Amino acid sequence: MSGVHPRAIVVICDGLGVGAAPDAERFGDTGTNTLAHVLRDGGAHLPNLTSLGLLHTLYDAAPAPLPEPRGAFGRMAEGSPGKDTTTGHWEMMGVSLDTAFPLFPDGFPPEVIGPFERATGRKALWNRPASGTEIIERFGAEHLATGNPIVYTSGDSVFQIAAHEEVVPIDLLYRWCEEARAILVGPYRVGRVIARPFLGVPGNFQRTHRRRDYSVLPPRPTLLDRLLAAGKKVHGIGKIEDIFAGRGLSSAVHTVSNRDGIERTIAAIRGGNDDFVFTNLVDFDAKFGHRNDPVGYARAMEELDTFLPEILSALRPADLLLFSADHGGDPSDVSTDHTREYVPVVAAGQQVRPGFDLGTLPTFADLGATVAEHLGLTASEGASFLGRIRTVS
Repeated sequence: MSGVHPRAIVVICDGLGVGAAPDAERFGDTGTNTLAHVLRDGGAHLPNLTSLGLLHTLYDAAPAPLPEPRGAFGRMAEGSPGKDTTTGHWEMMGVSLDTAFPLFPDGFPPEVIGPFERATGRKALWNRPASGTEIIERFGAEHLATGNPIVYTSGDSVFQIAAHEEVVPIDLLYRWCEEARAILVGPYRVGRVIARPFLGVPGNFQRTHRRRDYSVLPPRPTLLDRLLAAGKKVHGIGKIEDIFAGRGLSSAVHTVSNRDGIERTIAAIRGGNDDFVFTNLVDFDAKFGHRNDPVGYARAMEELDTFLPEILSALRPADLLLFSADHGGDPSDVSTDHTREYVPVVAAGQQVRPGFDLGTLPTFADLGATVAEHLGLTASEGASFLGRIRTVS
């Protein structure tokens, strides 16, 4: 590509769906549309993202009129059975799943909770699905008095452990998560064990940024592994390191907010030390989707929008920038769970054809296949759309 070293940057707006997937009814998600409802109920004003092509990914649900986009755009359907973070990111990186991770709508059985309580020496509180912010308000005082961990799950395949940092030191909470991860095998093999530390007093508890996700190992090499084996430098920003269980990365950094993630992404692009920069912006999902807060979601989208010119200006001539998402997280939905939706794909860079409509792609793996081709590898899954969107060869 014009003799200039190509780099790829992928920014995942966690939970930014763009309309109910064809099988959404099976997941209880008929009528969901994260982006459209954030625009409608949150009043998001996104001039830069609109100009790039993000709103075009809504297709029939897009507001009119829209300007001719500067980037290429489309949407992707998830091939794997599920609507969780791990499944979505893995499929993007060339590892689709045939079987969904298990869910526990009635809580975890004695075969799980018993060994967990013996390993920690503490009694588990709750052990049912719950909203994370609501459950620490409900059981926070009892946790402070007893030191017993709050264990909960959701509509996703997760085993979450909430503990106050002044009662359970953060290293101990992480150790409990590692013990839970070792217990959750076979039919209980959840996608992630999540440490949910918090601080504060009853009536004013706040979750802290020291969350950690303990994912299962991917069943086979991902694109990240293959890039690393090919001598490429792969940098993960946000919870990317956790999602891939630390595999396939040359370097990684955790973040405390979307803004932190965006600023670190800009710094990585400007630094020029990496071939692939892979960022997850989790606040969209964790702070606003799960809390049914379309207004907060809209403000977070506007924050990203204000940084977009700086992101674009940091790109080099051969860089490929892709914005996408890993699942839906409609904040106007009746539940606080993820939603089964299409996700957007918006491509930018000097070699990207402005206004090119990719349409609907059948799998998230097409994104990874495109990154692979851009960086000189072949795809293990999916079909690259690089040739369709680029202006030069």
